[in-house]
Amino acid sequence: MAFLEIDGLRKRFGSVEILKGIDLELEKGGFLVLVGPSGCGKSTLLNTIAGLETVTSGQIRVDGRAINDLHPSKRDIAMVFQSYALYPNMTVAGNIAFGLEMRGIAAAEREVAVAKVAKTLQIEHLLQRKPSQLSGGQRQRVAMGRALVRDPKLFLFDEPLSNLDAKLRVDMRIEIKRLHAATGTTIVYVTHDQIEAMTLASKIAVMRDGEVQQFGTPAEIYNNPGNLFVADFMGSPAMNLIPATVGGSGGDLSIVLEREARTPIILPLANAPNGLSAFKGKPVVFGVRPEALTDPEGAERNATNIATADCHIEVVEPAGSDTFAVTNLGGKGVVARLRADASIRPGTDTPLAFNLAKAVFFDPATEGRIV
Repeated sequence: MAFLEIDGLRKRFGSVEILKGIDLELEKGGFLVLVGPSGCGKSTLLNTIAGLETVTSGQIRVDGRAINDLHPSKRDIAMVFQSYALYPNMTVAGNIAFGLEMRGIAAAEREVAVAKVAKTLQIEHLLQRKPSQLSGGQRQRVAMGRALVRDPKLFLFDEPLSNLDAKLRVDMRIEIKRLHAATGTTIVYVTHDQIEAMTLASKIAVMRDGEVQQFGTPAEIYNNPGNLFVADFMGSPAMNLIPATVGGSGGDLSIVLEREARTPIILPLANAPNGLSAFKGKPVVFGVRPEALTDPEGAERNATNIATADCHIEVVEPAGSDTFAVTNLGGKGVVARLRADASIRPGTDTPLAFNLAKAVFFDPATEGRIV
């Protein structure tokens, strides 16, 4: 049985429906990331779990117990906010221990609990400082410590890293990942950053306009996006979504990519999705991630379906460990991810290898995946 269960959850503010029938499950010790653009409903969903917002309909269960009608203080849930919400007049130790003190925990027991959490988070040397004396990353650790010391059934994180600079966000992602591995806690985490989602989650729910577009493991979401929105949203650089036509004769299918003032590129498809045959002669959206479009020498050695075509390179972007090249296919700029030392120059025609085993196809009318 799932540890966290959300069934048919709806939330209205007046006549506006913010959550439109959310169904999710998370196993004990899992790490669920709710990801999506601003305004998609992910923070509202988190607040309904916490009890900060009432639900219009549906049910939330934690460890088999319905919590819809429970006061937030009775749900055994701890929340870490984006703003840290630390008490400025208290020391770090005081901030971490405050919740325990309000629950009547003895001073000696509080001291032991605070010391244990401080050691886990590597903030023992900060216990006597005030929040104003801490960096952003240190404040975030204290906010996490205040939640962790309670040993709740469920942890909720509401965009906890959005106030940090880029390098510190990476460092704190590692810390949160390490903390989850060490404690085995069950976490629901909200972010608009799909890199955070991919690196932290055991399960991802991609949300849009109050609905879950796709729910699955990071690998499922990344490699098998269910629709154009998920394909475009998840990944950095994003998946190339190229207008194309399905060609071929008999039972053999191909993908045809138009090019301005140049002959089209025709890529033969082996083991094409069964549903693709219904689109012969019709437009589709051809999805291929940048790493599946590369220089021939850098192509995946074990790939079962590689097709090579000469492409006109418009822009080359060296990026240290990789080189990115931009070509134009189907009237769109398409990004290829090459080896750092790949020999490629803008303004030239260069062979690029398409790993068609990793290609996905979408119906431009419905935006759904063709399978």
